[in-house]
Amino acid sequence: MRKAGLGLMAATLLLGACSGGEEAAEPIIIGGKPWTEQYILPHILGQYIEAHSDYEVEYEDGLGEVAILTPALEQGDIDLYVEYTGTGLKDVLKMESVAGQTSEEVLAAVREGYEEELGATWLEPLGFENGYTLAFSKESGYDAETYSDLAEISRTEDLVFGAPHPFYEREGDGYDDLVETYGFEFAETESFDPAIMYEAVQSGEVDVIPAFTTDSRIGLFDLGTTTDDLNFFPKYDAAPVVRLETLEEYPELEEVLSGLAGEISEEEMLAMNARVDVDQEQPQDVAHDFLVEQGLIEE
Repeated sequence: MRKAGLGLMAATLLLGACSGGEEAAEPIIIGGKPWTEQYILPHILGQYIEAHSDYEVEYEDGLGEVAILTPALEQGDIDLYVEYTGTGLKDVLKMESVAGQTSEEVLAAVREGYEEELGATWLEPLGFENGYTLAFSKESGYDAETYSDLAEISRTEDLVFGAPHPFYEREGDGYDDLVETYGFEFAETESFDPAIMYEAVQSGEVDVIPAFTTDSRIGLFDLGTTTDDLNFFPKYDAAPVVRLETLEEYPELEEVLSGLAGEISEEEMLAMNARVDVDQEQPQDVAHDFLVEQGLIEE
């Protein structure tokens, strides 16, 4: 079978689906990371694929972070997922970004690197960037508009930094390099699940977190945000990453997915995230509504 780990039951179903001696095509498996936006995006891709082709889709949403998704993609356990160009550049390919590097330059670099090293490629971006902003509670009274402003405050006050554990291990765009670039002097650090760190900064358990710019909890918890004035972080444009073998096996797939290029703005992604985080709606329903409202699929 093409994919590892689908199991005996799936194999039996596939054999039962064969007709006239010809094996039915296996479903395209779409993966995702374990946080709100990444629960929505697989369903946007999957529902769009099924609406515009004869391909069937299965989901492995919430499968894991990039350290899990990258080998899953290489091994064929998943066929595609949405990744962010800066993550591919620094966390996967271990390449250095250049201050002021454009979205097009980062995309070209990761596309070439993935094709050469991972047997996968990057399709056209979906239209929004989910980058980093250092966020803090407005109740703290910090007068900070940039990372440099926060760094200056950290040198005079005992600030506590909180972030997901992988952020402390990342090379190039992780904690150590951030501290070195801006000269931060945090008194302590704490590790949190990404879903918890927003509550931690709101409650005062920590003072600063690396928030995601499309995360609805920035507004929900009324957090202050800052600008990366030294361009420490690269561009983080969201785009489908797909195995080259998958594109060969499903020849219409790339053209189908091109219909989603540039279709999701940062404001639209933020609004979808809020419907899940705040209104407690289901990711697949939010994805469906977005596609219908944008005229991308029919009701």
